[in-house]
Amino acid sequence: QVQLVESGGGLVQDGDSLRLACAPIGMKATGWFRQAPGKEREYVAYISRTGDRTVYTDSVKGRFTISRDSAKNTVYLQMNSLKPEDTAVYYCALDSLGDPTTHWAVSRLAQYDYWGQGTQVTVSS
Repeated sequence: QVQLVESGGGLVQDGDSLRLACAPIGMKATGWFRQAPGKEREYVAYISRTGDRTVYTDSVKGRFTISRDSAKNTVYLQMNSLKPEDTAVYYCALDSLGDPTTHWAVSRLAQYDYWGQGTQVTVSS
């Protein structure tokens, strides 16, 4: 059983940056998702097992960067130019069996079998 832990959330202002971390991720494909109050959980970003492939949802392209540090067993989500609409609980998730290659696959909640408890990100205007 994998106990994922996210960290790095907080309260920031419009335009600020935050870096989220998720560990331990092993050599597993990893995704970041978020859930705003009253909304469904949505996909944000994905990184493959080796880190050679990353995918982002359109709303964060150019602002967010997902990366992994195998030595630290950690995946990061660098979030720049944050907006109030980025406010949500952010979750990381592991795909322990696969290494999906399509946008459809990496964005599916059902693709992932381990989830963290989430970290709150609040962006004030």
